[in-house]
Amino acid sequence: MTIRTRLSALATTAALAASGGLLTAAPASAAVTCASPVWTAQYFANTTLTGTPKLTVCDGAIAENYGWGDPAGVTLPADNFSVRWSLTRDFGSGGPFAFTAEAQDGIRVYLDGVRRIDLWRNVTTTQKKTVALTVPAGRHTLRVDYATWTGAANVKFTYTPNTSATVDKVRPLPPTGASVSYDRALDKATVKWAPNKEMDLAGYRLYRRLPTTAWARISSSTALITGTSYLNYPPPTGQSYLYELRAVDRAGNESWGGADLTVVSVDRTPTAAPAGVTATDAATGVGLAWQPVTGAVKYAVHRQRTGTTDPVAQVATGVTGTTWKDTAAAEQTGYTYWVSAVDAAGNVSPRTAVSVSHGDYAPTAPTGLTVVDASDAVRQHMLRWTAPADADVVSYRVYRDGSLLGTSSFASYKDMQAVWHGTTYRYTVSAVDAAGHESPLSTEASITTEGDLVAPAPVTGVKATPREDGVLIEWDASTEPDLKRYEVFKAERYDDGDGGYVWLAHRVEYLVDSATSFLHPSPADGETVMYGVIAVDDWENTLGVEDPGLNWVEVTELGTPVTE
Repeated sequence: MTIRTRLSALATTAALAASGGLLTAAPASAAVTCASPVWTAQYFANTTLTGTPKLTVCDGAIAENYGWGDPAGVTLPADNFSVRWSLTRDFGSGGPFAFTAEAQDGIRVYLDGVRRIDLWRNVTTTQKKTVALTVPAGRHTLRVDYATWTGAANVKFTYTPNTSATVDKVRPLPPTGASVSYDRALDKATVKWAPNKEMDLAGYRLYRRLPTTAWARISSSTALITGTSYLNYPPPTGQSYLYELRAVDRAGNESWGGADLTVVSVDRTPTAAPAGVTATDAATGVGLAWQPVTGAVKYAVHRQRTGTTDPVAQVATGVTGTTWKDTAAAEQTGYTYWVSAVDAAGNVSPRTAVSVSHGDYAPTAPTGLTVVDASDAVRQHMLRWTAPADADVVSYRVYRDGSLLGTSSFASYKDMQAVWHGTTYRYTVSAVDAAGHESPLSTEASITTEGDLVAPAPVTGVKATPREDGVLIEWDASTEPDLKRYEVFKAERYDDGDGGYVWLAHRVEYLVDSATSFLHPSPADGETVMYGVIAVDDWENTLGVEDPGLNWVEVTELGTPVTE
């Protein structure tokens, strides 16, 4: 006597119901309501789906493998039983879908009562069919009927949107329920909306415009909004701004805009910041100059001594021209100056900064130089240091082993030039001011790059076995302590044009360091080829395919050779 068992999601369903989970199961006499898009599943003790169901459950998916027995959790015959799944859901704007059914034995799929897949027959192996359908917008009903007569039993059905941009040309529905609120104190507009019903929804884009301008996207130019709210800070110009929300599906189709939303911003907009600010050092003081700003009625100047904790002090106000001289600047002292414009309403523009040393001198050396290994796919060293207090530093020079390596505008530098394994590098850094004066060199920092330059030894025990489904390559595990992966190569023979032939190799697979075999699904065409396995260490050291030490194995694939 053979004991037959079938694995089923029904057992999981019953367990979830017992533990208070989302899915529910109930006897035939009890009413079951399943929230869309969960399936309602009915189990029948016959293959005609008739009579009172033996059990009704809520199923999150149709993916059952009953094996050789009846479903767990319900008393059904081991053979000759059936299941019906049904649901009604909102497909949004609809569009192209792929309906895929596979079963042993029979399966039928209906959309709004119309049969779309019919594989209703007793079979000895799993049968499968996929159909492409265009589902109209709105709510639709899906029904899947399944029956097993004898033998093993399994069933699976999926319906997925086709998100190919060349196939799906259907725009998603515009977002609904949009609203906007505006916080005048924070100049913050909060746009909210209801989630779309699209199954292939990728996200949303938010646009904004003035009443007289075109729509401009204000959400990220690369990423979509995935939530149902968005914060925006419109320019505080006192103008009206319109917002429009659009949905985007995974094929890149964008919906028409939803309802336009209007916000009137507060007026806190100053003039533009002064441009072209320059500082000129002279014996009589530091002279500042800038370009006139439209809308400005006067200018203010602030100053701070560099390298100190002095407060930023206002040294001039009510300047009506576009020049001013600081006659109180101390010699041999660096300063940062800020110039701002003031409009008739009293709004102060952003400040424009300029730095200068009165009685210029070379800056001090950078301090705190450190170097660390920052290698990823490329060997590289990351240098960082503390900038000197001198305000007129404009760049840094980086030296490696006493020679100039490069320059940087920031207090950091990435060395990507020929950083080799097992090599010690010594670095120093200097600062350069606006006059071209170079500081003394910093304290030296050194680093020795980890790793080696030795490739792993050739892989041994390589053998190849031809099979109907390809060629099985096997080998002995490498004993290299720093082994990272294996790479499998295949070499094929080609005529050299002189009556002979050459072998040309190409990589067919990357494998983890624990692998000792690989099935290459090569066509069984009777061709004679060679396979080789090459070890790669953590430092990307590896033997080349032309290395004479490699262990290549020749094999003739099964099948009849292909003739030209």
